[in-house]
Amino acid sequence: MRGIKEELEEIRQHGLWRKLTPYRKMGGQTSDGMQQFASNDYLGLAHHPAITEAFQEGLRIHGHGAAASRLVCGTSHAHVALEAAIAERKGTARALTFSTGYAAAMGTIPALMGKSDFIIVDKLSHACLIDAAKLSGATIRVFPHNHVEKLGKLLESIRSQHGSEPRILIVTESVFSMDGDIAPLREIIALKQSYDAWLLVDEAHGFGVFGEQGGGLAEELGLQQDIELQMGTLSKAAGLAGGFIAGSSALIDLLINRARSFIYSTAPPPALAHAALRSVELIASAEGRALRKQLQTNVCILRESPVSSLLTPIIPVILGSNENAMQASSRLAEAGFVVPAIRYPTVPRNTARLRISVSAAHQESALHALRDQLKRLASC
Repeated sequence: MRGIKEELEEIRQHGLWRKLTPYRKMGGQTSDGMQQFASNDYLGLAHHPAITEAFQEGLRIHGHGAAASRLVCGTSHAHVALEAAIAERKGTARALTFSTGYAAAMGTIPALMGKSDFIIVDKLSHACLIDAAKLSGATIRVFPHNHVEKLGKLLESIRSQHGSEPRILIVTESVFSMDGDIAPLREIIALKQSYDAWLLVDEAHGFGVFGEQGGGLAEELGLQQDIELQMGTLSKAAGLAGGFIAGSSALIDLLINRARSFIYSTAPPPALAHAALRSVELIASAEGRALRKQLQTNVCILRESPVSSLLTPIIPVILGSNENAMQASSRLAEAGFVVPAIRYPTVPRNTARLRISVSAAHQESALHALRDQLKRLASC
């Protein structure tokens, strides 16, 4: 039987070795003065004093843990208030929170889809969406990234061969986590409506970043009412932890009764939900809008682009080989910048890259300095 050590050595030989590196984040910097360009804390809320205060208040009111699953006795007034606030931001009847975004996907997709159904997934969708689709037992079809024409052909083929009975779920992200581009939501929605399909949009990297109220790309484009399942996370722009699904009242009732990652998990700490409510409120406030504006300004500085409302804070620098990406990341670290090298299986083979993540908390001087370092790398 092949041993674990041999498997680890194989990982090393392919340039895919990973290890945990502890950082203590302080705004756009780590505690040792490194400029942090790896974090998904897009609005700089992970250390916002109002959210810290809300977390401490939540601990005083609710204690440390939920002590049971939501369906036993773990549901608190904090969970209910948070879900109502998320539903309001997403323009839906209701919302349901999970311990993580991964858990939200793994509970939701298998609860809705079965062996007689079809799931059509964008090729670059997050691993949690792919894993959840596989777990459901549905037939999976994959369309090339953002390729609307191919998506249409798949929908047409399924309906022509299998009729109107099977459920069809289209799955995509709003902002793609490793490429930083956005989905053509208008075109996807038009196809979904033509072929009587459902649409799940993962707003993990859009929630808090886009929209007047910070609801995400769907809000920015005025499309929230046309999407059956809006998925998101509280671990990125919201600065905390947790995932959610927003949709119709019937959808949420079904998930409460069938989503195994919800039913069989201890509820997230109510103090966390209490703090998350404050974060969601802040995102929708005038301060949240100011932070989004600052984020866009910072993105434009690093991209050297004119201001655009749809520029994302994720900037990939594709270098191809694992070795090139690791060397570039190390050189940036020597210059004082934390910029991760992303490799297979997170991205396709031979597309290893630097993934730069911009925050509203970054100082202009740090953005200019990183831009200069990237130019030096490109000239090598």
